[in-house]
Amino acid sequence: MHSIAQLEKQQVGLRLPKYLVEEIDAFTKQFAVNRTDVITEAITAYLNEQKANIFYSDFSDAAKELKQSLGSGKTTSMKSLDELIDELED
Repeated sequence: MHSIAQLEKQQVGLRLPKYLVEEIDAFTKQFAVNRTDVITEAITAYLNEQKANIFYSDFSDAAKELKQSLGSGKTTSMKSLDELIDELED
């Protein structure tokens, strides 16, 4: 959740290709919203998608490392996930 101070609007200069501005304007007329709302939603969606990509990439990397570790014979004595977690915590 964002604080009141974080929700305060700040003016930002932005240059966009003309075709994109025309698409935004057409969208704003069709759905009775303003440019700021459309651009804010687009940036928010983009940032959330990038954060998710980073999270899943990091998770995938960790899973690969775990698989390699399990395949290396170091942890072959472990028989359960609980034992693996205990080993990783130590």
